[in-house]
Amino acid sequence: MAHDSLYAAPPSLADTEPEAGRLAGLRGALGSWDAAIVAALVVAVLLAGLSVPNFATGRNAQFLLLDLVPLALLALPMTLIVITGEIDLSVASMVGLCSTLMGQLWLSSGLSLELICVLVVLLGAALGAVNGLFVTGFGLPSLAVTIGTLALYRGLSFVVLGDQAVADFPASWTAAAVQTLPGTSIPAAVVPVLLLAVVFGIVLHATPVGRALYAMGNNDEAATFAGVSVPRTKFWLFVVSGAVCGLVGVFWTLRYASARGDNATGLELTVVTAVLLGGVSIFGGRGGLLGVVAGVLLLGVLRNALQLADVDANALTIVTGTLLIVSVVLPNAVADVRARLHRRRQRARLTAS
Repeated sequence: MAHDSLYAAPPSLADTEPEAGRLAGLRGALGSWDAAIVAALVVAVLLAGLSVPNFATGRNAQFLLLDLVPLALLALPMTLIVITGEIDLSVASMVGLCSTLMGQLWLSSGLSLELICVLVVLLGAALGAVNGLFVTGFGLPSLAVTIGTLALYRGLSFVVLGDQAVADFPASWTAAAVQTLPGTSIPAAVVPVLLLAVVFGIVLHATPVGRALYAMGNNDEAATFAGVSVPRTKFWLFVVSGAVCGLVGVFWTLRYASARGDNATGLELTVVTAVLLGGVSIFGGRGGLLGVVAGVLLLGVLRNALQLADVDANALTIVTGTLLIVSVVLPNAVADVRARLHRRRQRARLTAS
């Protein structure tokens, strides 16, 4: 089913009235969900900086950004998957399973840590391929499939290590995971996240692949008739998601210097919340990466500020759940209002003519 887009460009007047066309485009950009989330992020940072003790410090900024690295990485492929009308709820369990495999290999295989990291990313890709196979090969709903693999992969992570934790990773590696850029409080891990965000943004917004993803989210059949290989594209999206989960598993393990079966438990809810808060429609076909990045930052700032204010962990879960509901309801309500106003203006023009 097609959806009216919050991100659709306003009708261009550039051919006949260039200046009016530019003004219309500016109004459309300023009125977008992306702009609203960026504005909310600015307000949240200012309020937290003024009212929460120790929020506006370099050390807190370092820990805040380190906490956001896994969330941001997982949100990138999740954005593309949700835009196609699918979802992957097994991401946190894949991170946990990759983490435990990393610990087990380091504990017993005798392999170098460099090779183990490569193997872990490949394992993540294989786990994502399993999801993709069930969704595209057997035609099963991604919601049902990834709920199943959420439980399966988490269970396997405890099979690999049980209640054991592996923590004797080289100090040079664990220090590298949390080191900062020279002269700043910005973690070095932010750099590859930004580079990947640029790559995903280019793919989504400036290539035929990105246009195909939006087409699939609006109507699979129409996309197929337009020449898009829907099953193959979705399959590879799940593979990419799994590979990123492997990368996050490596980072998570080194950052906390611990491989455990319960690593990243519950992170999937936060990832989905960040993506939807960024304006991606749960129904597919609508959204943008700028809004998702802002959503990740906004969610991280809110959670960090509440933690510094000694808010109970249960309250943090309530906040996340509330934001998830708001991010589902509000963008669609805004889109519906815009669609109704557009139809009303069209009827008014027809009546006037």
